[in-house]
Amino acid sequence: MTDAPPRGGWLILAGLLVALFLSILPMPAGIDAFRPPWVALVTLYWCLTVPERFGVFSAFAAGLALDVASGSLFGQHALGFSLVAYAAVELHQRIRLFPLWQQSLFVWILLLVERLLNLWVLAATGQPIPSLVYWVSTLPGLLLWPWLFVILSDLGRRAGLV
Repeated sequence: MTDAPPRGGWLILAGLLVALFLSILPMPAGIDAFRPPWVALVTLYWCLTVPERFGVFSAFAAGLALDVASGSLFGQHALGFSLVAYAAVELHQRIRLFPLWQQSLFVWILLLVERLLNLWVLAATGQPIPSLVYWVSTLPGLLLWPWLFVILSDLGRRAGLV
C-alpha cells in the first residue's frame, strides 16, 4: 500500500472555475433562460466520480462561490448544492452503473431538486416568484450531461484523478 499524495486536485478546481466563469458570462436576454447550470453540473460530476475527494462541503463551497459571483442571496445556491451533493454521494455507486442516458435522467432530477430548493429560498425571503421559464435551464443540463461526463472523464483519466 502506497501513501502517494492524491493527484488531480487542480483539475477539480479548474473545472469549477471554468463552470463559474460560464455561469456569469453575459448572454443575450432571449437565450439567458437557457443557460445550463454549469456549476451544478460540474459539482454533480465530481460528486459522482470522486466522492471521497469532492463531497457535501466542497459543493457547499462551490455554491457560496456562485452566490458571491452571481450576486444572489448568500447561501442560496450553497444550500441547494449541498443537499443535491449529499444525494449524489449517497447514490454514486448505483448511478455509476447506469448507462449514460439514465445518468442524464438522474442528473436532471437532481437539477430540478436544486431549482426547487432555490425557489423555496426565494419564497422564504419574500422575493418575487419567477415564471415557468425558471425551470427551462435544467433541460440544457440534461442534454449536456453526456458530453460533460465524457470530457471530464477524459481529463480526469489524463490527470490521474479518475
